[in-house]
Amino acid sequence: MEVFQTDNHYIFVKRDKSLWWNRTTSEFTIKAGWDLSSVDDIECIGVTHGIVGVISLPNVYEPHLVVVKEATPVGVLYPPHLVYKIKSIAILSAEEPDALLSNCTKHSKSNNSTPTHKASHSNNNASSLNGPAGAKTKLFEGTQLMNKTWGAVKIAGNTIKNTTQQGAAIVSNQVKSSVGIREPKRIEKRITEELHKIFDDTDSFYFSFDCDITNNLQRQDAASQKPDERFFWNMHMIKDIVQLNDKTWILPIIQGFVQVEPCVVGNECFTLALVSRRSRHRAGTRYKRRGVDEKGHCANYVETEQILTFRHHQLSFTQVRGSVPIYWSQPGYKYRPPPRLDRGAAETQEAFELHFSKELAIYERVCIVNLVEQSGKEKLIGDAYADHVIKYNNENMIYVTFDFHDYCRGMRFENVSALTDALGPEAGSMGFHWRDQRGMICNQKSVFRVNCMDCLDRTNVVQTAIGKAVLESQLVKLGLSPPYTPIPDRLKSPFMVLWANNGDIISRQYAGTNALKGDYTRTGERKISGMMKDGMNSANRFLIQNFADSFRQCIIDLMQGKLLQADQLHEDEVMSTIMQILTPETRAPLHGYYHAGVLGPELQLIETIVYTRWAGFKQQKRQQRFPDELPDAVTEESNEPKQLHIFVATLVAISLFCTLQKLLSGTL
Repeated sequence: MEVFQTDNHYIFVKRDKSLWWNRTTSEFTIKAGWDLSSVDDIECIGVTHGIVGVISLPNVYEPHLVVVKEATPVGVLYPPHLVYKIKSIAILSAEEPDALLSNCTKHSKSNNSTPTHKASHSNNNASSLNGPAGAKTKLFEGTQLMNKTWGAVKIAGNTIKNTTQQGAAIVSNQVKSSVGIREPKRIEKRITEELHKIFDDTDSFYFSFDCDITNNLQRQDAASQKPDERFFWNMHMIKDIVQLNDKTWILPIIQGFVQVEPCVVGNECFTLALVSRRSRHRAGTRYKRRGVDEKGHCANYVETEQILTFRHHQLSFTQVRGSVPIYWSQPGYKYRPPPRLDRGAAETQEAFELHFSKELAIYERVCIVNLVEQSGKEKLIGDAYADHVIKYNNENMIYVTFDFHDYCRGMRFENVSALTDALGPEAGSMGFHWRDQRGMICNQKSVFRVNCMDCLDRTNVVQTAIGKAVLESQLVKLGLSPPYTPIPDRLKSPFMVLWANNGDIISRQYAGTNALKGDYTRTGERKISGMMKDGMNSANRFLIQNFADSFRQCIIDLMQGKLLQADQLHEDEVMSTIMQILTPETRAPLHGYYHAGVLGPELQLIETIVYTRWAGFKQQKRQQRFPDELPDAVTEESNEPKQLHIFVATLVAISLFCTLQKLLSGTL
């Protein structure tokens, strides 16, 4: 799709149509594609794969149009249509685009640009000029006299335009300052940078030109053929385009994960694909979005579909995950803040039933698999969940609890097989969607809804195990594997890579890091290196949730139309947050040489290790000096504990100093 620019508009041309976006009023208009010849001073600025939508916040962020700058094909999800992943975006404003678009092959000498899906065929009456690669290319030139005349008019016009823009900028800055936004230009820059981080750095957004990837394979058989609004991520951003009633310009985008892997079993080749769709409702980051809202939407809700394509057969199995659908949160700055219930039982029951009524309307039956601990801090949430299920008393719901940490204690994640064995009868009656070239053979009659606290790490392990059991059944149905045999060895690696990558991406979107326990999902084994990576990811999650999530949550809300006023935009206050972490309300435990804050468990572990080693070292030295003296513990009268405290405090101070450097330099 070609993109043109005039003083007043950005123009998108696709086949015989053009879409005009007014750079001042942000209004869209559809015209004929050949109408460009009547426009003075028009220039081609490149090509785009599609329009993501408009972002704006009154008095803070004037309307900006987000377009797909780069996209790469992922594979065929629903044959024969390709699915693309967004690699980068460009943001068009009233001034200039913030990045150069890919070169247009029709209006540039460069042939190295990536073409869009379908070449546009606008019937321009005038011939276009070829400019240098990456340069904007003017399309129409008149005679030399006309150029001189137009140049004089343009100079005068630009003088008026610049004066007007300067005046508007002064007024705009005054308005922005009046609503409490400090340094409006810096805030504008931060919003733009955050949008690029969300779209360019997360590998999270996908689209297809020819098929609907917001619906799973089974729902695509429905007569409506409408995008599933739950997973239509940019629905709010393109609402003005949708109102034009022209599907040419509508590009539904999902946030989630898509990967397609070629597989071989025996002499047969087929593909195994995984697609996860994140709900746009109650979207956001981990500690900013928990539980359910008044409309029955819950946080971190993801539909994951596993698709096996073999010759003319397609087999699809769908699972969902989502936060416990009650009103709860985890406030505070501790490493793992204790959860709390935020509303009364009656009000919570209403939202709970609203959530599951929607689930049952879509999936017919729901089997809940609750993985939260049945003791300790998580017990509060688990007990409340069970109580509301009992009150709802719906015959189309099954409730299963599995204390993951208790069963898999000591890294024995293979014990998850106890859960999959127990779920075997339900999975068998649930079935899966199966179709061939003649149409539907059978449908999936129910869905597993898996959750833990974050719906990330434990949920990934269990959903992978369920997906593996279903895949084994599907291979038997297709005659690719004998009954009662495990998944073939040549299929293990691509299967586990799919689910491990899926877990990492979903975790990055919600918590900012790769998933924990990912080494087990990827290899089937729990290793020391995996535990070390989990420790680093846990520390990174803590830093992100306290020092980066507030602003990102605001930008996500802005994209979804939830943030409407300037005073709702909050930046992450680094120094004040650090002070709250280091000076908690409760007195520091242990010996008082640090404030535990959020790092209590970790620092207790450090203290235990260092204190034990220090005491052992001192005792050894004392025994060498006084071999006849009986071994004894370090006494309180000695100055060794004081030396130990200084040593441990130094370790902690160095760690905090390194973290502060990253935070204040903006590299975190």
